[in-house]
Amino acid sequence: MENLFRLVDQDQGFFQRKWTLVNGPLIVGAGPSGLATAACLREQGVPSVVLERAECIASLWQKRAYDRLKLHLPKQFCQLPKVPFPEDFPEYPTKKQFIEYLESYAKRFDINPKFNECVQSARYDETSGFWRVKTVRGSNKAEFEYICRWLVVATGENAESVVPDIDGLADFGGEVIHASEYKSGEKFKGQNVLVVGCGNSGMEVSLDLANHNASPSMVVRSSVHVLPREVLGKSTFELAVLMMKWLPLWLVDMILLILAWLLLGNIEKYGLKRPLMGPLELKNSKGKTPVLDIGALEKIKSGDIQVVPGIKRFSRGRVELVNGEKLDVDSVVLATGYRSNVPAWLQ
Repeated sequence: MENLFRLVDQDQGFFQRKWTLVNGPLIVGAGPSGLATAACLREQGVPSVVLERAECIASLWQKRAYDRLKLHLPKQFCQLPKVPFPEDFPEYPTKKQFIEYLESYAKRFDINPKFNECVQSARYDETSGFWRVKTVRGSNKAEFEYICRWLVVATGENAESVVPDIDGLADFGGEVIHASEYKSGEKFKGQNVLVVGCGNSGMEVSLDLANHNASPSMVVRSSVHVLPREVLGKSTFELAVLMMKWLPLWLVDMILLILAWLLLGNIEKYGLKRPLMGPLELKNSKGKTPVLDIGALEKIKSGDIQVVPGIKRFSRGRVELVNGEKLDVDSVVLATGYRSNVPAWLQ
């Protein structure tokens, strides 16, 4: 039931702020985690309300993922509770297939998120024992408040694009986009493209550019673990999970690095220095995910993808690197990662 909460005086006049009491948990985010939570609650007979700031479910996949993207892990490790992927889906489903799966999942459990609802703040009222979650909704940014006993934050780690402040970038003159805006290398054919970042996105964007006859240079500032996606037809991730049941983490890391050296060779001679800490230990302690190679390394070895050190500054149509080298550049793709936006609104 919605009620008039208060009238607020604005320069443009008066507007109504409304509120509603939520029967059950309030879930913020209609991505895979939010959908899974709502489905599991429904299976237990618990109603919930899902808020989503975009106009669709899984907005990261639908709006900010490049066309060639596939799941990096086998489908059995990525399926949501209660519903496996269709049997005819490949081991690594495509972007389109994963979106279809999520939409089918939401329909099956009758999950109907409230779209275009952007959370501004969430505060726990100790006196009443309720959460007060304020949102703005729709194009007119009308304010609304949800009052609930339980709050589930399911906005993920990739809510906001990280755009670094790089000296001279504003004067560069060419196209500069974040990897979240990148769709395909087709429009960059024949261009010299600087890809800033060497994580999974940076590697895959560089590979896609090379496949579309662009000339990508990938900026590698720090050390990075590159592992084969599969070992003898078996997923590297699946192999690691299996070994972790029986072996200590340090030993699993050692085995993974030996396998990577045997299958990929010495990657340091191509400018990809490995961290001192093992890949799983680094993921556990620093949250830094190893790169699962799906073909970029071969392009690096062949010279189709150039590996370059950190950036010193940009100038008109050019970048100067920390080693003094200068490159002519037509476009820049910032594969500089994402961050959570939760600290901005969760009080």
